[in-house]
Amino acid sequence: MRDNYTPTMIAKKLNVSTTTLRRYEDQGLVPEVPRTPSNRRCYTDIHVQAFITIRALLQGYEIPVVYDVMRKIKARQIEDALWSINQEQHNTQTEKHRLEDVLRMFRNADLSRYNDLEVTNAMTIGEVAQMAGVKPSAIRHWEQEGLITSNRNKDNGYRVYTITELRKIILISSLRKTVYYIENMKQLLNEIETQNYKKVELTFELALQKLNSQLMKQFLGIAELMKYVKYY
Repeated sequence: MRDNYTPTMIAKKLNVSTTTLRRYEDQGLVPEVPRTPSNRRCYTDIHVQAFITIRALLQGYEIPVVYDVMRKIKARQIEDALWSINQEQHNTQTEKHRLEDVLRMFRNADLSRYNDLEVTNAMTIGEVAQMAGVKPSAIRHWEQEGLITSNRNKDNGYRVYTITELRKIILISSLRKTVYYIENMKQLLNEIETQNYKKVELTFELALQKLNSQLMKQFLGIAELMKYVKYY
């Protein structure tokens, strides 16, 4: 333990630039920083732990979440900060269950119901949106991108979707954060078209592995967060 630290010392310890440290400070993520008579920053142990916590949390959480949590800690809203983190853990578990449900769907040849709704070969955009948990506007966008196709109801001209297209929509909605390149997504969608689900299943298994890795990083961030909370 030291009484004070320079920006350069902390930047070297965390392998970041001093500009990054100043940005965290300017964003209100760390306690107020005392100055020397010559107006130089003089960080203390609480600041070091604050910076360590920020870097650790960023490994497992999105930037807005981390910034919100750190600002709440600074404002001594400790419980609110912890509940925010708890909500993110809940979201991670919900995502895990959703991926597992979709993986089971692809392994189930008989897709007669999904999310307690009847599956047919002439579903409306509202029905498939509800099943996939997305907005109809997202489905229309994916259709414009050439990722999915629809037929038209001969009576009213509305879009209708087949079971194959429903599988595609569910895949896109589930893997859009994992499959970053549209060409890779199109390859997976082609596998659905030919009912060759092995590669699709492997992609979901990899997505679950990635989620498990994220969970580990989240708990490492929480460990540093609890060290930081002790200063308050």
